[in-house]
Amino acid sequence: MENKESVEISGGKRTMIFICLVVSGIASSTLSTAMTTALPNLVEYFGVNTSLGQWVTSGYSLAMGMIMPLTAFLITRFPTKRLYLSGIGIFILGLLLSIFSGNFGIMMVGRVLQACGNGILMAAAQVVILTVYPIEKKGTMMGTYGLATTAAPIIAPTVAGLLIDAFGWKSIFYVVLVIMAVSFVLSAAVFENVLELQDKKFDVLSFVESIFAFGGITLGLGNITTYGLISVQAGAPLLIGILVCFFFVARQRGLDTPFLDVKILSNKNYAVSVIASMVLYLVMMGSSVMMPLYVQSVMGYSAVVSGLVTLPGSAATAIVSPFAGKIYDKMGIKKIFVLGSAVLLISNLGMFFLSLETPLWIAAVLNVIRNISIGCLMMPLLTWGTSNVDFRKVADASSLLTSFRTIAGSVGSALFVGIMTAVSAASEAAYGDRALIHGMNISFLCMAAGAFVLLLIAVFAVRKTKTGNDYCSR
Repeated sequence: MENKESVEISGGKRTMIFICLVVSGIASSTLSTAMTTALPNLVEYFGVNTSLGQWVTSGYSLAMGMIMPLTAFLITRFPTKRLYLSGIGIFILGLLLSIFSGNFGIMMVGRVLQACGNGILMAAAQVVILTVYPIEKKGTMMGTYGLATTAAPIIAPTVAGLLIDAFGWKSIFYVVLVIMAVSFVLSAAVFENVLELQDKKFDVLSFVESIFAFGGITLGLGNITTYGLISVQAGAPLLIGILVCFFFVARQRGLDTPFLDVKILSNKNYAVSVIASMVLYLVMMGSSVMMPLYVQSVMGYSAVVSGLVTLPGSAATAIVSPFAGKIYDKMGIKKIFVLGSAVLLISNLGMFFLSLETPLWIAAVLNVIRNISIGCLMMPLLTWGTSNVDFRKVADASSLLTSFRTIAGSVGSALFVGIMTAVSAASEAAYGDRALIHGMNISFLCMAAGAFVLLLIAVFAVRKTKTGNDYCSR
């Protein structure tokens, strides 16, 4: 495999570019979760019902899923500096539309533009980091970037609540607008065109197919929890998405210069990283949805208590990310993959044994342990996977992996809630008032099964490596 260590660029310039990536990443990632806190205020302000108002968050996720395949083309077709500034500009335009929106429709247009800008910024940031840093530092820098972009969504709902109480819901957009404006000026001053361009032509048919494929699957899976699998709202977009996905893949395999190069999946190590990332996100998103349900619906505590129980675990994921990157750089993927998967399995098995009499702090501790294992795996898997493909295909590899794991996360959110609901209903006669926690136990047991699959992948599908320098196929 042809491999390029890194782009030649001075250390100071590289550090300034990284700071730009982190600042804009924090600002854009904040708005992926901050609006959940503002939902009651938005519903009242625009005079819409909650089911329509929740599209402020779910529509953002849908737009992100649809834009990711396009980013692979944009990154390799347009100069790095112009593309990154355009991403910030699109995001700022979305912020302005949301701030001055007179109706819910314009508000949603603003949110879609924010999601598109965030998709460009996130994909470009990952590829830039993997390109400008040498092999021995890739894991550490990706972990540090992951810390910034993971911590922001965690604390965003809390910060948003304080801002809303003090200044109203629009203050969230004003704060992010100031940060993004500073990031735009800073990026314009220090960014360079560090990514190699390719002579790609824009394939309109492939772009349309990618929208229907990735958008349809994301929308369909997202609607399963609300409407059920056997429904027009979930079944129709899911079926269309899957069918179009087959046509999309077939077309990409037949093109000399594909819109999104799916042929990189023929690289064993990259394919393993994609599958492992999908399984990880399946379990991760399932647990992130199940924990609040456990605290509130099963144990009967308030939303505030639920936030206090889940916050330490989420913070643990963010804090451990840079350390996981350093461990990966020194030890390679094998050891951290096996250890992280084993801990993930143990923590989910622990949740299987919880009862109504179990103190809440035990669930909180298990959640912290589970989130530490997730933090140890998330960025190292992406770094390892993309480092195994030709450097000219890093943009395709990053976009493809991000798209697939986002879809897997949508599956996890719907799947494990569905398991809990179905088991609870089926066992109500036998378990009575304990039927709900029994359903939750079985749901976490299924997550443990997913973690066991991840452990099997780590043990049998990944070759032993000495250090982070030794991850490329030779």
